[in-house]
Amino acid sequence: MVSFDTKSYSKKLLSLIGWGHWFTFFNIIAAIALSSFYLISDSAPETLLGQVYLITTWLSHIGFLTFISFVLILFPITLIYPNTKFIRGISSVIFAAILMLLLIDAFIYSKLGYHLTDSSSVKVLSLIKEVIEHEGSTFYLVTALCALFIITYEFVVSNYAWKHLRQLQKTIFARFVVLGLVISFFFSHLTHIWADANLKYDVLRQDTIFPLSYPATAKTLLTKYDLFNIDDYNTRRNIPLSFTKAVGRYPTLSGQCPNRASLTSKQSVFIVLTDLQLTKKQFNHLKRRAQSSSLLQYNTDASLTNDAWFNLFYSLPNIYQEDIVSQQVKPLLFQAIEKEQLTSTFTVISADDNFEVENDSITPTSPLNANALQWASSLFDEKTKLDNISSLVFANKLNNKSQGLHLVYFQGIKDKRNAKEEQNTLYQFELFVDALLLAQQHKSIKDIIWISSIGNLDKETRLSSKPALLVTPTISSNSSIDELTSLMDLQPTLFKHWLGCDESLFTNGADILNLKENRTLSNTTPDGMIVFDKDKSALVDQHGNFQSYSSQFNAPITINSDFSLMIDGVHFINKFRQANQR
Repeated sequence: MVSFDTKSYSKKLLSLIGWGHWFTFFNIIAAIALSSFYLISDSAPETLLGQVYLITTWLSHIGFLTFISFVLILFPITLIYPNTKFIRGISSVIFAAILMLLLIDAFIYSKLGYHLTDSSSVKVLSLIKEVIEHEGSTFYLVTALCALFIITYEFVVSNYAWKHLRQLQKTIFARFVVLGLVISFFFSHLTHIWADANLKYDVLRQDTIFPLSYPATAKTLLTKYDLFNIDDYNTRRNIPLSFTKAVGRYPTLSGQCPNRASLTSKQSVFIVLTDLQLTKKQFNHLKRRAQSSSLLQYNTDASLTNDAWFNLFYSLPNIYQEDIVSQQVKPLLFQAIEKEQLTSTFTVISADDNFEVENDSITPTSPLNANALQWASSLFDEKTKLDNISSLVFANKLNNKSQGLHLVYFQGIKDKRNAKEEQNTLYQFELFVDALLLAQQHKSIKDIIWISSIGNLDKETRLSSKPALLVTPTISSNSSIDELTSLMDLQPTLFKHWLGCDESLFTNGADILNLKENRTLSNTTPDGMIVFDKDKSALVDQHGNFQSYSSQFNAPITINSDFSLMIDGVHFINKFRQANQR
């Protein structure tokens, strides 16, 4: 009896294992077919080697993942409980779930550029919620049909493999398929080793296409998104990131800003900036001064002061600066101001006497920050340099300015050892803002006011978020915003709520008053790329090193390389270039 049971067990086990191999084979074919969506979502390699590598790694990697699923999941279950109906049923359910997960991951990759991971779960859930809101019942119908098709396929091939097991075991075609997959496996891995040693990035940039593939590096990801020119790597490793392809022409205003009757209401915009770092305590005081229409927010500003002017006026990351400024096209905000025949004034408050005020710009005679300030002030109609605010803090003067955009910039000191001058600049800044906010109480039509720091005097503060204050009649009293904002958000906000323009036109920023969810913001610096989300910020240098900073604790933290965060940052930087190519 014991011998009979043993033979029966062995025979049943061998049959189930044989069936399991064929069942897995059919699932390899299905997985390869479904994973073709990954190829559609990515641009094709430029070289023949890259194209051959893509095909071989696709076939072998997906085949290996499917087979290893059988080895790690179904094979142990078969050994423990070799019941025919149970094994065939549970195998169909498990592989249906795996194929459905593969399909979902391919969809997420096509939309976000990365795969399902713990760190990407928040963005993935946000994407699914957005798709459901836009597609409604269509999303559920498509999902249900896909799931029904996959589970039907699983039961069909499970039944077919079991009933035709003997015939299948006599066939030889599967041997050639398996041999091809094995050859592809070794070819793709050997090619990757060679490419890694010789920096062949047409191969290495494919590391992130398939799930559970090679670990990516910052250089491969930046190269993949045309932010890193590997051909010039040895000569440009210490200079800022730049696009490897043209960014296109900066647009000119056409019909996006129709004339508005409300522009006759005499509402102006005041932008008050300083390159000193301000605190939340200071802004809470200013918010109380503003009374009923103020919005306290957390502003990200990764740039040094020189570059921050470009972020402010063009609403674009620094990587576009050289190309866009060289085109000599004014920012869309100033194009709209000219169209509406509004005034624009630029006033510098500084104790430094080394300034020359000309018709075209304000030029510091000292070289530090000269080009940036000269370029920024040249956008305005009127330029003024003052030693102090004594001539500005009168309500009548502030309230009788011509309708338009008025920027007041308090230039901080460059020498940290001169604490007295720094304190004086800060005192004058607070006094002027108090006077401006109090003057608004005497106006029937309130102005829009933006108050914030601009840039960072040094690299120490660029990973931290800074408070900012937006004052406008269009928001509710004592409002606050938890989502991150940026200097790049100012232009689209003014476009919509002051000029009545399309705020989404060729900009990386967003309307602050309509932010509904947390975004990932990013900017480039001479050291690499800085990415911000709600909880943390990270500097990613060109060597793939991560330096992270906690937004909650305002302190450096140690985390593993978060490539989903990095890819979100790359998508943010690429937003303008991609829109300009449509």
